[in-house]
Amino acid sequence: MPILNRFEPFRMLPYLAKWLAIASAVAVLAGSASAFFLLSLDQATAWRERHPWIIWLLPLAGFAVGLIYHRFGKAVDAGNNLIIDEIHDPQRVIPLRMVPLVLGGTVVSHLFGASVGREGTAVQMGGALADQLTRLFRLDRVDRRVLLMAGIAAGFSSVFGTPLAGAVFGLEVLAIGRLRYDALFPCIAASLVADRVCLAWGVHHTPYAIGDLVPVSAGSVMAVVIAGVVFGLVGMLFAGATHRLGALMKRRIAYAPLRPLLGGTVIALAVWGLDAQPYIGLGLDGIVRSFQEPVPAYDFAGKLAFTVASLGSGFKGGEVTPLFYIGATLGNVLGPLLDMPFALMAGIGFVAVFAGAANTPIATTLMAMELFGAGIGPLAAVGCVTAYLFSGHAGIYRAQRVSAKHHRHATDVPQARV
Repeated sequence: MPILNRFEPFRMLPYLAKWLAIASAVAVLAGSASAFFLLSLDQATAWRERHPWIIWLLPLAGFAVGLIYHRFGKAVDAGNNLIIDEIHDPQRVIPLRMVPLVLGGTVVSHLFGASVGREGTAVQMGGALADQLTRLFRLDRVDRRVLLMAGIAAGFSSVFGTPLAGAVFGLEVLAIGRLRYDALFPCIAASLVADRVCLAWGVHHTPYAIGDLVPVSAGSVMAVVIAGVVFGLVGMLFAGATHRLGALMKRRIAYAPLRPLLGGTVIALAVWGLDAQPYIGLGLDGIVRSFQEPVPAYDFAGKLAFTVASLGSGFKGGEVTPLFYIGATLGNVLGPLLDMPFALMAGIGFVAVFAGAANTPIATTLMAMELFGAGIGPLAAVGCVTAYLFSGHAGIYRAQRVSAKHHRHATDVPQARV
């Protein structure tokens, strides 16, 4: 072996030191922002639940947030897609105002009763805060891409308490069918530290219990494959319906603040007419219930409809926690039909619908293991990969580059640009 090659591993030491320092800085910013966001979200949710009449102010709240974004937030209105686009094709540093705009907009959405999530907010805050370090550390285009990926990982990890899933999500969400390993260490470092920072601020994540597992067998695998097909189709339905409604609202209503005004009115009337309080907000109580007892067969459809209406009409927030609700309640219903424990299938559905809608089967498999224990890993992997395969080549993130999900379509879809 040449002498230079023998010393090649030691040349990684400066790289590790550099990215450990940068990723830690990203993690402190993202983890602290997520902690403040989650604590604020808890307060907003508790207040709304004590004052259910506030749903009638949702249209005005939507108009106010829409107006603020129309006046001051056009440059950051693309949200997660803006960050993904900047990773693929770096142009300019993401404006710092993305952080207060998405934080305030999401908390207001939850306070007044929109059905939105929280991952989008955490990822946008993590990415925007990370990007402010670009000039400080004088990073070039290649390093800036890695920095933004670390910001995504840190935001995702800290908001859900899943550092391994967060690290892989930062790598996997960029392109369908491709992974970038050049950011692996920065993403892992940022994800792990951000999770600990968030916990250090006193944030507690919701625990879930799936009870007894079933052995991996031909019968259990086949049951999960069948369920995975359904999970993937529902994930595709969610993504497609959200995009189509958003596009329709933009075509029919030119003035952006009027879109959430109209959407908020429809949602408020539907909540009142259908007694649909369980389908607004994050829906964590509904998710927990799906692990404890059988739930109505229409619960997943109710959450899906209210979330599509909220996001499609312009309310701020994420998609992932509503997807957890949709998947958990759908899995709860499918379990007895497939002769499987409903709690186990709720756990698999929890991650698999998200896997299909976001095209991130590896991150969601890791998430299942972090949330429910390593024992669920094999069946969760089957469910997530099946859902991923059956959800089509689109998803909730329009900026994802498209490669191919399997070799039969490798020449039928546009290739990823990474």
